[in-house]
Amino acid sequence: MVFLEFEKPLEVLYEQLEKLKEIGGDGEIDVTETIRNLENKIKNKRKEIYSNLTGWQKVQLSRHPERPYTLFYISQMCKKFIELHGDRCVRDDKAIVGGLASLDGQTVMIIGHQKGINTKMRQYRNFGMANPEGYRKALRLMKMAERFGIPVITLIDTPGAYPGLEAEERGQAEAIARNLFEMAQLRVPIICVIVGEGASGGAIGIGLGDRVYMLENTWYSVISPESCSSILWRSWDYKEQAAEALQLTADQMLGHGLIDGIIKEPVGGAHSYPEEMAKILKRHIKKALSEIMDMDPDVRIDVRIEKYAQMGAYNLAKEEPVKEKKKTEK
Repeated sequence: MVFLEFEKPLEVLYEQLEKLKEIGGDGEIDVTETIRNLENKIKNKRKEIYSNLTGWQKVQLSRHPERPYTLFYISQMCKKFIELHGDRCVRDDKAIVGGLASLDGQTVMIIGHQKGINTKMRQYRNFGMANPEGYRKALRLMKMAERFGIPVITLIDTPGAYPGLEAEERGQAEAIARNLFEMAQLRVPIICVIVGEGASGGAIGIGLGDRVYMLENTWYSVISPESCSSILWRSWDYKEQAAEALQLTADQMLGHGLIDGIIKEPVGGAHSYPEEMAKILKRHIKKALSEIMDMDPDVRIDVRIEKYAQMGAYNLAKEEPVKEKKKTEK
């Protein structure tokens, strides 16, 4: 198990538990009651720690190396999955995966970021940072789903779109903007879930939908706390203050009306009980689909656009009459 800095008290208790189990395995001393008491202590300590997490601690949890990614959720939620590759222009971006799947008999198009489960796979997946061809692949799959009347589900987990020179040369900003334009008008239901990191345009590139949810220990923001800190303070040392100022947690996003709901994680985070988390996520997705599947496509699109039009605050400036200047005689 990997323990984060704020989970150190749990690490000590788990070490004690392992030693007790070794002693009990020898069979000379009965430590059953002691083990039971220690397990209860671990359970209570976990509840105490996770009941009052800061914004920065939730950012850390969203990046936990054992946290489940898109392909894990797909394997747990769906009986069948046929991955589709390529954007038909450049290449197949491994940072975004997608394809047709069966969700309890309902055919869906699932698209999501994939970070990789170890160092080699993270390099292969470019750490979940997609190039323009990744977003164009996602759009190709969405348009295919629209053609056959198949609902779209997106799972978002990225530190941002890839910022490399080659990505900019191939039109990174245009690819993300095109996705937003097309997703706003897509005639099939779209369910979006932030399952890890939701950073900047990399997240919103597949994040415009009829329902947008966040798992409890995730974040969603225009910029990461580290990048915000480096811009404002010229150092990463203020990332914790930046995380609080950005108001990027799920409850804060819900309070601002930027998402439609929060999906609770098991105590200890999604990485502690990944199979249980997949079951919870599946229930929420099915419930959300049942609410919007039967809507008239034109009505659904109008409601979707209106939802995003209501976000943010603005004022309309009054146009003042232009005064004509009098011509002066020479």
